[in-house]
Amino acid sequence: MSNLSSSMKLKSAIKKIPGAHACFRLISPMLGRKSLNTILDSYSSSPPTDQNILDIFNGEWASQLPSSLGLKTSPGFAGLFEDGRMDWAEKSFGGFQSKSCLELGPLEAGHSYMLQKKGASKVLAIEANSRAFLKCLCVKEILSLDKVAFKFGDFRKFFEESDEQFDVLIASGVLYHMLDPLKLIEQMTKATDKIFIWTHYYDAKIINANPVLKPRFKNLENIERDGKTYQWTEQFYGGALAFKGFCGGSAPSSRWLTRDSILGYLKAQGFSRIDISFETPEHQNGPCFALCAQRK
Repeated sequence: MSNLSSSMKLKSAIKKIPGAHACFRLISPMLGRKSLNTILDSYSSSPPTDQNILDIFNGEWASQLPSSLGLKTSPGFAGLFEDGRMDWAEKSFGGFQSKSCLELGPLEAGHSYMLQKKGASKVLAIEANSRAFLKCLCVKEILSLDKVAFKFGDFRKFFEESDEQFDVLIASGVLYHMLDPLKLIEQMTKATDKIFIWTHYYDAKIINANPVLKPRFKNLENIERDGKTYQWTEQFYGGALAFKGFCGGSAPSSRWLTRDSILGYLKAQGFSRIDISFETPEHQNGPCFALCAQRK
């Protein structure tokens, strides 16, 4: 069918809709173009499947779904639905069975799925990225995550307005995306006595030796909190902000704390037991580690 024929049919159809003339005047200049994108492009013409749901965000997925499902997420490189870090945290905390959990930045619901599978009685997962939030809802539907409530918004604002307490708090991949990571740690420690964190941290020797990472960072700054000194540095996302699947912070830059500053600030908030694992100083995106911090 020619573009002209298609345009005439669309024009005729629109004119039959009451009150549609103004709308048609807005889109009519586009009707003669070779490629016409309309709301009709959002419709599916194939039988309903779980794969169709995932394909809504084709090319934007960061994580793989459980391999047993036989479903494809593209590019889907991270095994967040079968993540050894959550297995380790389960052991460190003495289990998630019947526990209430607060999850910050669920991304695509991989850890949310694992928490429910491990017996959590309730998971409140707060995501500020609208596309990540919608992907979480897609996964919730596919995997029947009836113990998980996904909320769209800024978890820092949640902390400001809520004094709700949780048995466990999960903060994987969020601390190094904050403009004030010390403030986030303070907020987290007021909501629970058990915190799991996976994060990158700043190590000047390692990062300055990496020609790809070094240009992204400024020099270290000393920060005073409650009479003690901590250190962080500002980093910039640069071209990564152009990717629709971007899963960083909500500003063009963030601040990375040093390893000692993360541990020192947690201890200053009364978290005297800190288990550390999955430490990778030479990670391609910068030094990182996982920790389980608890008040005794």
